[in-house]
Amino acid sequence: MLKDKTSSAIVAVRDLATARRFYGDTLGLTHTSASDHVVQYDTGGTTLVVYVSDQAGTNRANSVVWDVGDDIERIAAELATKGVTFERYGMPDTTFADGVHRTGNFRMVWFKDPDGNILHLNSG
Repeated sequence: MLKDKTSSAIVAVRDLATARRFYGDTLGLTHTSASDHVVQYDTGGTTLVVYVSDQAGTNRANSVVWDVGDDIERIAAELATKGVTFERYGMPDTTFADGVHRTGNFRMVWFKDPDGNILHLNSG
């Protein structure tokens, strides 16, 4: 039923101006449409919708995941220069350095937006 349909992520935020600075300036996303309560961004072949909600930041799991391939270390380093703080999770057989978790050849990065939504990058 949905296997050939495109999905998108939707993230709740408290303050749209703060979110626009983070998602636009810090993450480098380009918005494709905006209103007083919603901003839509292009991200790869899909969209990321950011909207104002009283429930912002209450999710304790990944909100958005990007498959960034071998660019993960470069992206993590660039995010660090923009003041992004990385989350560190204790996982078996996983090392952590410079914001990047490594297990074998697979690499992962977690960080939060200003509302505490967990964002995730992985090497695919």
